[in-house]
Amino acid sequence: MTRRVVVTGYGMISPLGQSVDETWENIKAGKSGIDFITRFETDKYNVKVAAEIKNWDATRYVPAKELRRMDRFQTFIVASAQDAVKHSHLELTDDRSRQRTSVIIGSSVGGIEAYFDNAKLLFDTGDPRRISPFGIPMLLVDGGSNHVSIKLGARGTSATPISACATGADCIGHAFDLIRLGRLDQALAGCGDAPIIPIGIAAFDRMGACSREDEIPSRASRPFAKDRPGLVFGEGAGVVILEELEHAKARGATIYAEIVGFGTTSDAFHLTAPQPDGLGAIAAMQMALDDAGLQGQDIDYINAHGTGTPLNDLMETKAVKHVLGEHAYNVPMSSTKSMTGHGMGATAAMEAIFSCLAIRDQIAPPTINLNDPDPECDLDYVAHVARPIPIEHVMSNSFGFGGHNVALIFRAYAN
Repeated sequence: MTRRVVVTGYGMISPLGQSVDETWENIKAGKSGIDFITRFETDKYNVKVAAEIKNWDATRYVPAKELRRMDRFQTFIVASAQDAVKHSHLELTDDRSRQRTSVIIGSSVGGIEAYFDNAKLLFDTGDPRRISPFGIPMLLVDGGSNHVSIKLGARGTSATPISACATGADCIGHAFDLIRLGRLDQALAGCGDAPIIPIGIAAFDRMGACSREDEIPSRASRPFAKDRPGLVFGEGAGVVILEELEHAKARGATIYAEIVGFGTTSDAFHLTAPQPDGLGAIAAMQMALDDAGLQGQDIDYINAHGTGTPLNDLMETKAVKHVLGEHAYNVPMSSTKSMTGHGMGATAAMEAIFSCLAIRDQIAPPTINLNDPDPECDLDYVAHVARPIPIEHVMSNSFGFGGHNVALIFRAYAN
């Protein structure tokens, strides 16, 4: 059984806004969410900038008493899920609807802030009784998904695939598969991450992956530029509501896009570096095209993984040219991470939403800071300014440490 699957709602908390609409307006305007780190003192750190959520007040979504039992990443997920449910007008009214609804919202790193805080408390005091009794639920990578499932009453599977920075896209693809195979009627899918903590910044910097530029924070992320200095940490969450088409139509849901293709592969090459020739990324993109019944020339816009690291941007460019051939030079392709930073798996979910919004508004968002492109990165990266274009099909690429490669394809909905 193969059924059509559509997007009927979405929610997002990002460094550019605490809603989808606010974030998207800032994306289209080419604004950066990157600034100096405020969450801890950076005097001894080489990395001093990140894309933080500004003025976050989780009590808008979660009672203060419950907040003590949640990691920061879980609050982002709960907030995004609540907004997505509201946007979709989703209601679970009986046992069947609850059983046929899943929550598949992952995290690439889970509750590392809660773990860090509790470990420091134990080391500082030597008293294990000081550890929070909710330490484990706060740590679990499926913790956000669990909170949402309980609050919503969704009894379908809540298993969350974890694939580093591709987690959000894999969760959406997994939910897509379950719905079109007839195991579910609807699902909340996405990812949330909050990695901006001392050990997270220090560890990525030791790998040489982070941008150390801080003279002008907004310029610290420069995907596809000749002088790109590395990724900039971000945080947040993105959640989409996926539904079987006839189910969505029967309840009168507004349909924002259709998901038609999903490809997921592994490089089996290296723990951190992508395969230089992009074979895994090529296979994921081609798998998504085959799944959708499309050719490369059918893609109108690509939301790139585009981390701003020397290895990733070149690999992705090569992979896109291999899959799309000469058409690659005609397809606008941009990295919104130049504005949001890289929020690990959460950014993959955000970019799936950006893909749907690009279709809705018929506009390709920009890659900012691309003043001096790398000669080897020679595609159309929509430099500086968003571009109105006709868009029917969008491909969203997400890659992750360990060699994870995911491609999703969204289509403008039509009966």
